[in-house]
Amino acid sequence: MTNSPPDAAPAFVVAPAGPDDAEAIAEFNLRLAEETEGKRLDPATVRAGVAAVLADPAKGRYFVARPASGGAPVGCLMVTWEWSDWRNGAFWWIQSVFVRPERRGRGAFRQLLDHAAGAAEAAGAVGLRLYAERENHAAHAVYGRCGFVAPGYVVFERSPPGATGL
Repeated sequence: MTNSPPDAAPAFVVAPAGPDDAEAIAEFNLRLAEETEGKRLDPATVRAGVAAVLADPAKGRYFVARPASGGAPVGCLMVTWEWSDWRNGAFWWIQSVFVRPERRGRGAFRQLLDHAAGAAEAAGAVGLRLYAERENHAAHAVYGRCGFVAPGYVVFERSPPGATGL
């Protein structure tokens, strides 16, 4: 399915998420982990994590996409920040991207991304970054069509001893 022509009314409206969006965002994150990585996350932990971001803008920001006609969110993304001393500015990291399967291919992600990119530019960010599961080729293709390129970095992760990681 193709996106609407540029002069057509947007199919979705994107806005910062509010407390009323917490349950939908938590549901999206639970579905995202299962769909992309085959992981079943603890719902209470995810709900607490979403609530923490919504309560403290220093942790990140969620944006949600709703049908232009109104209604519940059909997708979301979260942004967090990473300071780059090399560039003397912040990269905005795009995370927790999810669009309901029945709404995919209709421009919701593109509108979410464009909204986040505009907010990043207004805040003086030096760039956008994101990561995707190595085998999530569908996401890789979407991100490539949106102008993202693989910068050549490999992400490593280490949890502190005793941490309850994935």
